[in-house]
Amino acid sequence: MGIYVLGIAGASGAPYARRVLEQMLMAGHVVKAVITDAGRKVLAVEEGLVLTGNTEADRPALIEWAEASDAPGTFELFHHKDVAAPIASGSFAVDGMVVVPCSGGTLGRIAHGMSNGLLERAADVCLKERRRLVLVPREMPLSLIHLRNMTAVTEAGAIVLPASPGFYHNPESIDDLVDMVAGRILASLGIDSRLMKPWLGPEPPSYSGPASPDPASPDEEGIH
Repeated sequence: MGIYVLGIAGASGAPYARRVLEQMLMAGHVVKAVITDAGRKVLAVEEGLVLTGNTEADRPALIEWAEASDAPGTFELFHHKDVAAPIASGSFAVDGMVVVPCSGGTLGRIAHGMSNGLLERAADVCLKERRRLVLVPREMPLSLIHLRNMTAVTEAGAIVLPASPGFYHNPESIDDLVDMVAGRILASLGIDSRLMKPWLGPEPPSYSGPASPDPASPDEEGIH
C-alpha cells in the first residue's frame, strides 16, 4: 500500500477531505495528515468537527469523522508547525500529496516556495522530489493572482484540480457531487476507487455518426 500526505487548509470544501481520507484508509493506505489553524475552523463550520489542535486528541476524532474506524489503513496526524516531521524531508518517501481544500493563500505560498508551516513544506518537498502533488482550490471568482499562482505550480509539476463537480452523471444528492470530486482527486494520485465512474457515453447513444448523403442531392462543391 502507498503512503500519502493529506493537507487540509482554510478554504471551503471539508466534505471532499472527509471522503478522500475515508477512501485512502479503506484502501489500506498510510495517511500522514496536517491541518492548518484555518483548516480546523473550516472543519468546525462545515462539518461540526471541533478539533483542539492537540494531535493525540484529534487523531481519533478525525478517524471517526471519516467513518474509517475499522479501516485497514493507518493514520498519523502532525501539528502544522511541526517542521521536524518526517514529511518535511525529501528523504522520507511518499507516493503523493493532496491539499484539499486548498486556500488561495496556501496556493500562493506553495507557488512561491514560501513554507509558513508543515503543510507548505511538505508540498514543497513533493515538488522538488518530483512526486505527485494535487491542489484542490474552491475559490471563485479567480483573480489574476490566483491564475498566475495556478500556472506557477502547474509548471513546477503540481496538478491543480478545482473542486468543480460535473452533472453529466445525473447526481441525485450532494454526496454524489462530493464523490465525483473525491474520485478525481484519488485518480490523480493514482489511487483506484469505486467513486470514479468513467464516462461511457449516453444511454441510448445520442450520436450515431454523420448522416449518409442523399445521392440525389449535389454536394457543396458542386454548387456554384
